Amino acid sequence: MRRILHIDASYSDESSASRVLSQVFIAAWKDSHPEDVIFYRDLGRFPVPYINETWIAAIHSLPETHTPEMVEALKVSDPLLEEFLAVDAYVLGVPMYGFTIPATLKAYIEHLIRIGRTYEVTEQGVQGLVHGKKALFITSRGGNYPPGSPFGKDHQEPYLRTIFWSFGITDVQFVNAGNLVLGDRKQSIATAQAHLQMLAAQW
Repeated sequence: MRRILHIDASYSDESSASRVLSQVFIAAWKDSHPEDVIFYRDLGRFPVPYINETWIAAIHSLPETHTPEMVEALKVSDPLLEEFLAVDAYVLGVPMYGFTIPATLKAYIEHLIRIGRTYEVTEQGVQGLVHGKKALFITSRGGNYPPGSPFGKDHQEPYLRTIFWSFGITDVQFVNAGNLVLGDRKQSIATAQAHLQMLAAQW
């Protein structure tokens, strides 16, 4: 039995392409792996608080020295981290906003950047501490940004690859539904959906 953390980050409703596609994958996954457990977090509708100076002070100090404000700052953050570490794989539905990821997802990720828990700093640089897990990013984009696109327009996939690498998670895969505004939206979604349904049997 595996534990999967399914996250949607879109601000939009059920018409959101990234929501539709992540749900397509999860439904197909359940059909192929009925024994697995799915945990769901909707960051678009239920955003987590931004970290602040009190949070930073709390994670860099001993628990017995924490003020009531520090304790409060970690009440949401600590469960997010423990949930992230407890699962075996991640499925994220991520729309591209402003060539990058939604602010809600960035806020969530910042809660996970914990020295001694998700990464450490050595003489060789940053070393991830989260191993043996994999991630699937299901993205939606208004345009099409293949590798090598000019001007570095895609700040979505490179960022997600880099931050998960910093955690130690390098088994990552992307299914990008592109050209949703500049091309044929229905065809792009249908192509991504077919890919995800096939992927669910072997991922």
